[in-house]
Amino acid sequence: MGFSFLPVMEYLSRRAFHAAGLCPHTVTLPCDPGEGSGARTLTIHYWASPGEQPRLPPLLLIHGFGPMATWQWRRQVGPFSRRFHVVVPDLLCFGGSSPCPSSPPSSESAQAAALAALLDALPGLPATARVAVAGTSYGGFVAYSLARAAGPGRVGPVVISNSDLLKTVEDDRAFLRRAGGEWESAADLLMPLDARTARRLMELSFYRRQVTAMLPDFVIGETVQKLFSDKREEKIELMKAITVGTDEFQLTPLEQDVLLIWGDHDQIFPLEKAFAVKRCLGDNVRLEIFKETGHVPQMEDPNRFNEVVLDFLLASYKPPNQDDQ
Repeated sequence: MGFSFLPVMEYLSRRAFHAAGLCPHTVTLPCDPGEGSGARTLTIHYWASPGEQPRLPPLLLIHGFGPMATWQWRRQVGPFSRRFHVVVPDLLCFGGSSPCPSSPPSSESAQAAALAALLDALPGLPATARVAVAGTSYGGFVAYSLARAAGPGRVGPVVISNSDLLKTVEDDRAFLRRAGGEWESAADLLMPLDARTARRLMELSFYRRQVTAMLPDFVIGETVQKLFSDKREEKIELMKAITVGTDEFQLTPLEQDVLLIWGDHDQIFPLEKAFAVKRCLGDNVRLEIFKETGHVPQMEDPNRFNEVVLDFLLASYKPPNQDDQ
């Protein structure tokens, strides 16, 4: 019988979420709101406070392709929940969320549509409430799609962290070359099933060496087997369904205020892409570069990440001319 670090990850994540006052919830939504009884449904699992009427402005945190939404955002939910009504969903095909039966693989636009339906179904959240959105990596693709589709009337300020919205097929090939040229696809590397691949992914994702990278091979191997075997084929299809970098996708400016965050040592989406993304997103974009940080600044430099994001979000919600009063 093997030993996995996964129960420790789950314990630490859940402890952080419960300490922030968040509880797990599940909602079942019709695939097509126009269908009658017996309609196909999708399921979204999410964390939020148990209150029926949110007292604070809502903030949606969208995870990337890495392990568990709770693990990726565990260092943010405490500070953020003191100023916002935090909602942390599992994207479709992750965790406890499932897409409609027999539906094609979800693009980032389909993920965004599911999150929009979740926002409409949240208890006590008015349909007119403007929701702040933050997404990391793949979650940034979804955050951009949600902000563009819903518009500034529904989605307020947007935080996009280390998300190459100009990614191309050649960028994918360059990523595999940076990794060492031993993996045939990004999926093989981003969803490792053995200790060696997992260690390489950690080296590419973090600037600083992680404690988990120093665990024995049998512990890392057992952990990633449990993490990345779950819904593996569905997630591979999700990667294939990403429209960023295809003719289906065009990066256009957002009307909302945008905070773009990037680690200067990101080896998955290199820093030079940040400047190109900023130019395409429009004039109301602020770029924050995190030094000595890799692909996941919210995990590697959480204190600065939290400070920068909160300053941006609170300033965006500040009434006009408040400084003049």
